[in-house]
Amino acid sequence: MKFFADTADIDAIKELNDLGMVDGVTTNPSIIKKSGRDIIDVTKEICDIVDGPVSAEVTAIDADTMIAEGRKLAKIADNIAVKVPLTWDGLKACKTLSDEGTMVNVTLCFSANQALLAAKAGATFISPFIGRLDDINLDGMELIEDIRTIYDNYMFDTQILAASIRNVNHMKDAALVGADVATAPPSVIQAMAKHVLTDNGLDAFLADIKAADIKIL
Repeated sequence: MKFFADTADIDAIKELNDLGMVDGVTTNPSIIKKSGRDIIDVTKEICDIVDGPVSAEVTAIDADTMIAEGRKLAKIADNIAVKVPLTWDGLKACKTLSDEGTMVNVTLCFSANQALLAAKAGATFISPFIGRLDDINLDGMELIEDIRTIYDNYMFDTQILAASIRNVNHMKDAALVGADVATAPPSVIQAMAKHVLTDNGLDAFLADIKAADIKIL
């Protein structure tokens, strides 16, 4: 499963990239606004750091303006994936941009029917929002499983990008049910390395080293 970092934090992206722990980045205007910088400048800097897809979201809601914004965003770098909402206008924009050779990430997906439409429109990525479904007592992972079955049934190329990930269990479960990509905040990706038994074992190891006065350097 590929890891995308859901952030516009340049330092966090660089750290994950240097470790080989990031295959792409997802952003949106709200995330970039927190940096206080221009959306185009921040997006360009991220594209220069990572080789994989960088999702940059349109702000319009009508198809024509989404297409115009998408074309402008696509000029930032070759690895831009234009992010559009899963609305009828968003699907129109997806079709046009995809036909022009631009990667498109269709976001705000909450049903398998929506995912099927996005694949038919040529989406590069479909982004089902796991956490938001969990928030209303629906099973986000069940949606991933349904989309996986449908896409496999008909050999769609659209990649399933598990989004709205809140914790490490979401990451594990997304991998188990066959998501192609999971996008998560850097803090969640880093938390995957943590385990209480690892911490306990390390504490015991350090105590033994101290008691034996062992030094390597």
